[in-house]
Amino acid sequence: MIQEKLDRINELARISKERDLSPQELEERDLLRKEYIAEWRRGAEQVLENTYIVTPDGKKHKLERRKKHV
Repeated sequence: MIQEKLDRINELARISKERDLSPQELEERDLLRKEYIAEWRRGAEQVLENTYIVTPDGKKHKLERRKKHV
């Protein structure tokens, strides 16, 4: 996420402490937050996809994805 968007999220947070946000500001904040969370999740998934567990005997095992519960 580019720094300008992070700055805008922080600016909207500061504004919301001073006054109520307008409907347009609320919508913008929600969209920016969703984008930030989606990007964070992608990064976390990439880290986990490249993570290995090393057992005491020295063998490496790749982490397996959990099955999604319905």
